Amino acid sequence: MLVYVDNITPRLQYTCAFIFEKYLGISYSLTNNLQYFEETNTPKINYSVSPTRCRYTLLPVPLLFENLIREQEIICFENDGYKAFFKTPDSRFAFDIFAATFYLLSRYEEYLPHKKDLYGRYAHENSIAFKEDFLQQPLVNIWLIKFSNSLKEVYPELEFKKNFYAFLPTYDIDIAWSFKNKGFLRDFGGLLLRPSLERIAVLQGKKRDPYDCFELLHRLHNDFLLDPIYFFLAAGNRGRYDKNSSLSSEDLKSLIKDHADKYTIGIHPSWKSNDENGLLEKEKDYLSAQLGGKPEITSSRQHYLKFNLPETFSRLIAAGIKNEYSMGYGTVNGFRASIASSFYWYDLQKERQTELELHPFCFMDATCAFQQGQSSTEAYAELLYYYSVCKEVDGRLITIFHNNILGGNERFKDWPAMYKRFISVVAGDTIPS
Repeated sequence: MLVYVDNITPRLQYTCAFIFEKYLGISYSLTNNLQYFEETNTPKINYSVSPTRCRYTLLPVPLLFENLIREQEIICFENDGYKAFFKTPDSRFAFDIFAATFYLLSRYEEYLPHKKDLYGRYAHENSIAFKEDFLQQPLVNIWLIKFSNSLKEVYPELEFKKNFYAFLPTYDIDIAWSFKNKGFLRDFGGLLLRPSLERIAVLQGKKRDPYDCFELLHRLHNDFLLDPIYFFLAAGNRGRYDKNSSLSSEDLKSLIKDHADKYTIGIHPSWKSNDENGLLEKEKDYLSAQLGGKPEITSSRQHYLKFNLPETFSRLIAAGIKNEYSMGYGTVNGFRASIASSFYWYDLQKERQTELELHPFCFMDATCAFQQGQSSTEAYAELLYYYSVCKEVDGRLITIFHNNILGGNERFKDWPAMYKRFISVVAGDTIPS
């Protein structure tokens, strides 16, 4: 695909690389040589206001030709049953899909002045997706399917790659055990402050810890041939939000090593690592030490999904992280970047694409249980919804579950059975009526 523009910019290169190469699977090139563009006999797009003989003109808004961050005029409208913005009348396509895609994927709005939530995170209420009621839709996927169909109408010879639906289960191990392996003082203190027959039985090895669902999950993954990712919290210093099991615990070390032998292991950077330099590297070194340095830890998801742009992602890159799984909200389920596909992070402050690949999730159990107050039955219905919409656009469904919810403790006693039921549906790849 040859694209004519008046000015070639990093934002435009990033957007075209994602749309054409990563998503549609075709090569592209940009040119600002109008004569060359006119003479070239190949599928092409005129992405400018210059008149040409090209059969496909996409009129641009200024966003991709700017190098500053400012409030954008976002006016949504209905387009073929879905929301869109950056409307461009007289274009072959109803809106500037390049600029709109960039706006959502770059998380442009998160660089603008905004109100933070209780945990100091970008609040979902600030987002255009929430305000315009498309947070629960993988809107970029939908747009690109319609865009590819539009291109085929003009250039039927184009052959796009086939994207396939996929399911990736992921788990955050914040606290591996409820009663076990807290260290002597914490075990003894817990027994004094909250004595119970269950705690005593667990500490004596007579009963399974209520957070211990690891064997259950292993059987599910084995039975249904799933390849999950586990993110372990390895905070060296306890705090209000960092309460993982003792790092000196041999059981914790064995648990990490056992999972690394079977699955991909990622780091769950502590809350404090956002504020104290060097903590992220120390936590990563601890996990690596349990694995003997192999495989290398290159995946992460932020504890409490706390990240700020661009600082957090820049630190992750410096620490050698290649794949990041925090792109979602902790307060409501949905598509934070309006997409069910991975994409590379664009650093708006430095105006460049990075090598950090973002893998957005759309469902988290804790959001259902604590933020939305849902029962396991309601959460199951929401899971099926996200399964159906991801499958419809050949996207990737990434879910987050926690061992303390799947362990079968009294508060969440129905959740393990619900999760097993969902896994059987996903593995069977059929959506129940």
